Amino acid sequence: MADDFLMNMGRRLFERRKQLNLTQEDVANKTNLSLQTISTAELGKKGLRPENILKVCVALDISVDYLLSGELPVEDYSLLYKEVGKLSETQYLQLKQIIRSFLIACGVEAADD
Repeated sequence: MADDFLMNMGRRLFERRKQLNLTQEDVANKTNLSLQTISTAELGKKGLRPENILKVCVALDISVDYLLSGELPVEDYSLLYKEVGKLSETQYLQLKQIIRSFLIACGVEAADD
C-alpha cells in the first residue's frame, strides 16, 4: 500500500514536471532540494518530508491535495467554471465539443445532454 502511494505520488510529480517542461534539475533548483531527492520521489522510491512536499507543490504550482491523493481541489473546478462563464454561447458550444472529443480520445465516456 505504501509503495503504491509513493509510486502514484511520484507519477504525479513526473507528469506535472513534464507539463511545465522542467527538468529534475530545474525542480531541484526551484526547491533547494537535491537532484537525488527529486529523482527518488518521482520514482516512488522514497517519500518527501512535509516541508519538502510544500516546496515541490509551490515549484510545480499544484496543491498538496493533488500531489498526495490525485484529487483536484474544489477551487480548481470553481476557477474553471468561472472562466467558462466568460464565453459566448458559440464559444461555449465549441468548447463543449472539444471536451467531448478529448474525453472520447482518452477513452472516457462523455455524458449525454
